[in-house]
Amino acid sequence: RNPDWAAQLVFANGDTHFFDSPLTLYQYLHDVARFSPERSAADIAARYVTAVDTRTWVNADHASYVRGSNALGPMRAGNLPAFAQHQAAQQFAQRRGGRVLLASEITPQVVQDLGTGPVHRH
Repeated sequence: RNPDWAAQLVFANGDTHFFDSPLTLYQYLHDVARFSPERSAADIAARYVTAVDTRTWVNADHASYVRGSNALGPMRAGNLPAFAQHQAAQQFAQRRGGRVLLASEITPQVVQDLGTGPVHRH
């Protein structure tokens, strides 16, 4: 629904899963068995995120991300915009706040911290 934040992964058998944001992709990646009990991380052939700077799909493992900016993600909670160029991520962080991360720095703790938002009582 929001192409600036989209993410996807492709399994070895060709099945594809789409996500609202890089954050939800990494939530899935850090706990594949919870979300898809019949699958494992070893079944994943490729993972992609939409780069904010180029508006193209890029390999999620090679993207740079900005944690903690004032940009609102599609779910209005934690954000993790992706960038094809590391320099573009640094410039974004200078303008919008936050810290640049590499894919290898997106740990389960980072995902948990970003995924924790305010609780709304209805």
